[in-house]
Amino acid sequence: MSKRLLYPRMVFAAIAGVFTASQVVLNAQQSAEAVRVGKDAIGGVVSSTNGPEAGVWVIAETTGLPTKFVKIVVTDDGGRYVLPQLPKANYKVWVRGYGLVDSQPIQVTPGKILNLKAVVAPSPRAAAEYHPAIYWFSLLKVPDKSEFPGTGSKGNGIPETMKSQGQWLHLVKTDSCWSCHQMGDKATREIPKSLGHFDSTTAAWSRRLLSGQAGNNMINGLAQLGPERALKMFADWTDQIAAGELPPAPPRPQGVERNVVITEWDWADPKAYLHDEIATDKRSPTLNAKGAIYGAAELSVDYLPVLDPGSAVASQVRVPVRDPKTPSSADDRIAAPSPYWGDEAIWHSQANVHNPMFDEKGRVWITSRIRPSENPTFCKEGSSHPSAVLFPLKTSGRQLAVYDPKTKQVTLINTCFGTHHLVFAEDANNTLWTSSGGGGGAVGWLNTKMFDETHDEEKSQGWTALILDTNGNGKRDEYVEPDQPIDPTKDKRINAAFYGVTVSPVDRSIWGTVLGFPGAVARLHPGPNPPATALAEIYELPWNDPKAPVHGFSPRGLDIDRNGVVWTVIASGHLASFDRRKCKGPLNGPTATGQHCPEGWTLYQLPGPQLKGVNDAGGAEASYYDWVDQFDTFGLGKNVPIATGNGNDALLAFLPEKGEFVVLRVPYPMGFYAKGMDGRIDDLKAGWKGKGLWATYGTRTPFHVEGGKGTTSKVLHFQLRPDPLAH
Repeated sequence: MSKRLLYPRMVFAAIAGVFTASQVVLNAQQSAEAVRVGKDAIGGVVSSTNGPEAGVWVIAETTGLPTKFVKIVVTDDGGRYVLPQLPKANYKVWVRGYGLVDSQPIQVTPGKILNLKAVVAPSPRAAAEYHPAIYWFSLLKVPDKSEFPGTGSKGNGIPETMKSQGQWLHLVKTDSCWSCHQMGDKATREIPKSLGHFDSTTAAWSRRLLSGQAGNNMINGLAQLGPERALKMFADWTDQIAAGELPPAPPRPQGVERNVVITEWDWADPKAYLHDEIATDKRSPTLNAKGAIYGAAELSVDYLPVLDPGSAVASQVRVPVRDPKTPSSADDRIAAPSPYWGDEAIWHSQANVHNPMFDEKGRVWITSRIRPSENPTFCKEGSSHPSAVLFPLKTSGRQLAVYDPKTKQVTLINTCFGTHHLVFAEDANNTLWTSSGGGGGAVGWLNTKMFDETHDEEKSQGWTALILDTNGNGKRDEYVEPDQPIDPTKDKRINAAFYGVTVSPVDRSIWGTVLGFPGAVARLHPGPNPPATALAEIYELPWNDPKAPVHGFSPRGLDIDRNGVVWTVIASGHLASFDRRKCKGPLNGPTATGQHCPEGWTLYQLPGPQLKGVNDAGGAEASYYDWVDQFDTFGLGKNVPIATGNGNDALLAFLPEKGEFVVLRVPYPMGFYAKGMDGRIDDLKAGWKGKGLWATYGTRTPFHVEGGKGTTSKVLHFQLRPDPLAH
């Protein structure tokens, strides 16, 4: 092409570029004029060199309130945003989004129009630093199916007990590594320099797994996978990332996801980690309207974190024990120094509070350790207690307590059965049902009405073993033990216990998850005299079942909708529903032992990519728990199941009628990892402002979260506007 022909085209392109740039500025100005803000809002337009930026986050943060406060919104199709309901304070505001790097924060007060310049990422590597952990985790290359069953330490390094790739994955994911923190965040995909110098990445991984008070737990998990093979897998993952391998890019928020408003408050302290929180009574979501949020700090500290969202004041409720000899997490031996805390034992808890729940009186019930594990005499063999006569219990690792905000008193309750999660039934006795967390072989309950009237903890409690009606006569009879063959004249006890627990609003049956591989959900029908009449049913996940269209494995948390459909999250990377009404065969009898209703299961793949080396349905996500929004406390409708997107930095709401997920992603600080949630209605007349979901950062390693050491857990309030500019 001649210069004569080229020159006019260059001039035309330059003129066109000027016109385009002018048009972008003009569009931004027009859009800014369309944004209206009140005295408690900030709004404007986000644009970059590419023009208006749709589906990116605008983040406002202040330390000018009693505790750190953050508000996050998403831009609309034109790059416009409105940050609503901002308390009076000075805020720094910036832009974060996929394909960008953070913009320079700008100081501003509410009531202003603030147009923001987004910064396009200078490289794919820079952009990828903002991707959720699951995208980095998906680069992990797991052992191929051909490596199973394992051939042991003298073979491929995978234990001979490890029979399948799925069995391996359930430990790499929710039943081991992911049960405490994310995998794939910057803190885990890289080796921190403070850990020291090592001759190989394998040696570095071997050392890092010894760190801190959780070191022994991590080494035990590694032993189940086979140290030689597992360390190689993790080391190769880290090496590939260090060599420049990048994950796939996540999509920006779309559709209704752009209507989400997230508010955050700091609570607890940098050495404490949260398990979960509670905002209201699960059965009545208007209870405790606009009231305090209570958290469970598990093995880290002996207090309940409390947040008053109205005043942004965080406080604490001390949790006592009954016996000063109660074990403490401070007793856990540190195998090797932590790269964050050195030799310091940062966790000091005797109470080991795990899960809170509101009752109808506004009291907060918690699973709490009050004594050493040896049970009192009334629990054991030889006792006349109705439950002990039938199924005596020698030990329990955690019991119950209740805090009354009106009196400021904590009451401790000694239970024979271990407690882990808890839930109230919709019955006249306000029965509190508990799970044990997976051990003990019993399901326990407390008649709270009786306890309030008598203060008799022994008389008010009961428990039962899980007995299958394998003789099929519809009632509970003498039974054989788990290690004995089925007897056609008797029932059979199963060696199982509940991890998650929920109560059906349809027939008051109790449902729980049974951990392990392939795992199961179990149903308990109490009958008129639960210690003696309760009968169980068990339904295994559809694993290697030719009748099942999709296979999955290993449930963890669960909840139930108002129709009696059970929803659980499983380690294969699915949200799963189980509808007992779909079962075609008999629900009791000699064949009803777990694999008799694959047709009751429906599996939905969770958002995000799949792991390398895995060709089965599912994904890399390792959701910890789920909750069903039975009463539409958020705005997506009634009976919407919501999973904790532990790798997605999100809550994952599923719309059954549409068959699609709404990703409620938390972009800041990176590392959002929830272990529970609930929804509360503060004001039915206030529209979207009067309702929302509540959750907390539930990772055991808050120092892995963006910000590092010193970062605290946070309370989050998710609200859904009718559009991205509503305020």
